[in-house]
Amino acid sequence: MNQQKRIVFCLQTIHSRLPRWLKSGFNCLQKPRTIIISTMANSKDTPEHLQAQNIIVIHPGSLYLRMGRASDVNPCTIVHAIARRRKPGGHVYRDIILPKLVAKAKEPLPEFEECRLQVSHTLQSCVQSDGRRRYATPPQQISAFNRRSMPEPLEQTKAEWKDNISGNTVIGEEVLWLNPSGEFNLHFPIKRGELNLHKSVGGSMSGVMTDLQDIWEHVLKHCLRIDLKQLRQYKAVLVIPDIYDRAHLKEFTTLLLNKIGFGCCFLVQDHAAATFGAGLGYACVVDVGDQKTSVSCVEDGISHPNTRVRLDYGGSDVTQTFLWMLQKCSFPYKECDQDNPQDALLLKQLKEQYCHVNLDVCGAVEKSFTVQHTQREMCKYTLQVGDEAIIAPLAFFHTELFSVTGANKSLPKTQKPSAAQPHPEDCFDAEYLRETGRRGKENLEQTANESGITNTDNQEEDMVVDGLEQDKEGKANEKDFLLPGGQLIGIDQAVLQSIERCPNDELKRKMYGCILVVGGGMKFVGISNWLQNRVALKIPLMYRSEHNIVTSSKDIDPEITSWKGAAIMSCLESAAELWLSKAEWNRYGLRILREKAVFMW
Repeated sequence: MNQQKRIVFCLQTIHSRLPRWLKSGFNCLQKPRTIIISTMANSKDTPEHLQAQNIIVIHPGSLYLRMGRASDVNPCTIVHAIARRRKPGGHVYRDIILPKLVAKAKEPLPEFEECRLQVSHTLQSCVQSDGRRRYATPPQQISAFNRRSMPEPLEQTKAEWKDNISGNTVIGEEVLWLNPSGEFNLHFPIKRGELNLHKSVGGSMSGVMTDLQDIWEHVLKHCLRIDLKQLRQYKAVLVIPDIYDRAHLKEFTTLLLNKIGFGCCFLVQDHAAATFGAGLGYACVVDVGDQKTSVSCVEDGISHPNTRVRLDYGGSDVTQTFLWMLQKCSFPYKECDQDNPQDALLLKQLKEQYCHVNLDVCGAVEKSFTVQHTQREMCKYTLQVGDEAIIAPLAFFHTELFSVTGANKSLPKTQKPSAAQPHPEDCFDAEYLRETGRRGKENLEQTANESGITNTDNQEEDMVVDGLEQDKEGKANEKDFLLPGGQLIGIDQAVLQSIERCPNDELKRKMYGCILVVGGGMKFVGISNWLQNRVALKIPLMYRSEHNIVTSSKDIDPEITSWKGAAIMSCLESAAELWLSKAEWNRYGLRILREKAVFMW
């Protein structure tokens, strides 16, 4: 019952801060409340629940795809990848799970090693919760133990590659058991938070969209048990990135309505959906995924465009950083190949199990893990891990540690202004208004000259939309997310830079007081407190407050916060005005998306 009360309180909090266009449907809190509470009470005969069963919520990510009915407690989660059988003589292409290392030299990178020593000294100067100074085991001692550690065979049976598949496509976790040197090409449709477009085989827009269609239809048919012929009776909600390309949104909508065949759909930004899932009316959302980190300020369900930034580092870069330090301490699994999908997921699991930011854990800790690799016997390895388990997650604040993958040198992404994203189907974008404004001015001048009337008023000049200043402002915003050496800033500085772009002081004060961390890339014990302390030290005095500035949803997995928020949003009465039908899309195209989008176009 306490959980039900918390949900009702969260819904009321959202309602009190919603804009008027959403309040019209959200005023009846009884219906959303009935949807959630009746689900918990196993009452599945209400009209709201039956309606939620026909709504499919899709949240695609770089590594995982989360899809499920709006009435489900948890979505179906699979590896967001597809393998296609290569044609005879065709080109070989394989996406990898972990980012490539920039160098495989025996000596550590100078930039990396300097930062690692700096963070190590900082940890040694910290104190434990009982006031005692922390201590660390020397890396040489840990390395000596790991060199003596030998694998312990567990079974004589060997796992085999599963290449004997009759079809031409493999989807989901099964792609991990395909021989890398076999007959299949491996494709991840999304990379670093955006469509994985490239010049090799399968990298065109049509190729990526075909991959997405095959993967999503596979989940609908085999995981959700939905007849694809009956999809017209279902509605779809697609969670899109907070920084988007309008041409990509057109492709997504066409995919949902015309190719897959849903009856209706609407798009919602992941950060706005996260505030719904956490029950917050406003928040500075920090979304850390497997390959990207994005920050923006959301108020009343709207993400402010000037505050959005996406940084090309995430949980997979932490995995490579952790592996680099383990190898410098004589990692006993010497056959580990990070390009192999099985080893990549094993390293991801070791990172999730071993890494933390708990300052009470000092010295070397003995760990063990099991390796079940194809063509080899199952073995158990034992190793010691020291402060490497803490230093790796702190790479989010010291991006020099990401130099092993080069993620710290990539340019940040900010929301492009409308002038930088012209589209021929959008008759109200900046490019169209600029051209029509100039043509109208020329026609007026020609008419005036013919009639002998001279107009010296330059008001028409003000009506012409010019995107040059917006483009310069966008480039300036990107520079603010870089350090003097051309290196990406850490998460704490990205939060500060994002909040400082809020339009007024009152909104800045609210954002400093409510920072929501979601996503699966930063699920480390104690890292929220570290982020809180780092941000608190840099908050201007006029915005400081006594309550916690880092808010995480404790009753829900941060990996599915955005998915859950989109599911709640789709069940509101106000969502009836948001649904986009196939007939409307085919008739009006991108223009109707501009009118019905729940975000600033």
